[in-house]
Amino acid sequence: MDKKSEEFYARLKEELAGSAEWPAEYLFKFIVQSDPAKVQQVEDAFNNMGAVIETTQSKTGKYTSVSINVKMEGPQSVIDKYIALSEIEGIISL
Repeated sequence: MDKKSEEFYARLKEELAGSAEWPAEYLFKFIVQSDPAKVQQVEDAFNNMGAVIETTQSKTGKYTSVSINVKMEGPQSVIDKYIALSEIEGIISL
């Protein structure tokens, strides 16, 4: 992980720690190419977690927005999930 990413995750962890009582519901949002395999990879990362997942295709159908509302244990678990999903080629985390 590069220094810029490390700084981003450190700042995110600090913000999350002060924003809620944990465990808490957290809304993840991602954008991926409208490739069923990539959308499935995102969904699979939250399998067996009781997540509510919504997908919406862009007007052109080129991209798919994936919103996941799930109960997370704490700020570090949120960051770990972002890092794990960053392995998906072309994923954009919002």
